Formats: sequence, C-alpha cells, structure tokens
Amino acid sequence: MKEQKETISVLDELIETLKDGQEGFKQAADAVKDPQLKSLFSQYSQQRARFASELQRQVRTLGEPEPETDSSTAGALHRGWINLKSAVTGGNDHAILAECERGEDSAVEEYEKAINDGLSAPVREIVSRQYEEIKKAHDHIKNLRDAAKNS
Repeated sequence: MKEQKETISVLDELIETLKDGQEGFKQAADAVKDPQLKSLFSQYSQQRARFASELQRQVRTLGEPEPETDSSTAGALHRGWINLKSAVTGGNDHAILAECERGEDSAVEEYEKAINDGLSAPVREIVSRQYEEIKKAHDHIKNLRDAAKNS
C-alpha cells in the first residue's frame, strides 16, 4: 500500500508541475506579440491540461478519489515560472521565451525524478510518454529563444 501512496504523491507533484506549465503558457500566449508564438504557447498550455487530466485519471485508478487539481501554490506560479510576470509586463518576446524555457527546465527535471522513482510499468509508461513531449517542447522553446536572441 505504501508504494501506491508514493506513486500517488509522485503523480500529484507532476500534476502541480503541469498545472504550473498550463498557466504559465496561457499567460505567455496572452503576452507575446508574435501570432505563431501565441498559437504555440496556447497549444502547450492545452497539452499540459491534457497531461494533467491523464495523470489525474491515473491517480483515481490507484484509489485516490481526490487527485491534485491546483498548480503548486494554488494559482501562484512557482517552480521556474516565477519570473514570467515581469517578462510578460515587459512584453519582450525573447524574455518571455527565456522564462518559458526556465519553466520547462523544472518540468523536465520533475519528470526525470519521477521516471527514476521506481514507478510501476503502466504508470511509468504514461509518465515517459509525457516526458518525451515535454522534452520536445523544452528544446523547441530553447531553439526559438536562441533564434529570438540573435534576431
């Protein structure tokens, strides 16, 4: 039973991380001027919402009727997304990309921790699949940030 509680705890952490990302990307999408970035950030926000729902279903399957539903500090962006507010206020697309990348750094880190945490096969499969997508998003944002810096 202890293992199940640990798994639920790991998944709840990831759900918080995803909720942070969902909110962070939503704010970034609202703030950037570039229509392609707007669209990309919106897609990533929706992706994070989908991933969170998937993990919430998994938590319920493990017997926890109330999975995590909030971001890490109940609405306050945390874990790497903390400086997004000031970047958004500045309205500089490069700064916003840099903060999104920082937020993604912490998401990648959380997922790596979870994957190495001895999750059961079906749970690890879901987490690994999401991790691949998050890693892709991180690298894509990093490339965009580097391109924006040089323009």
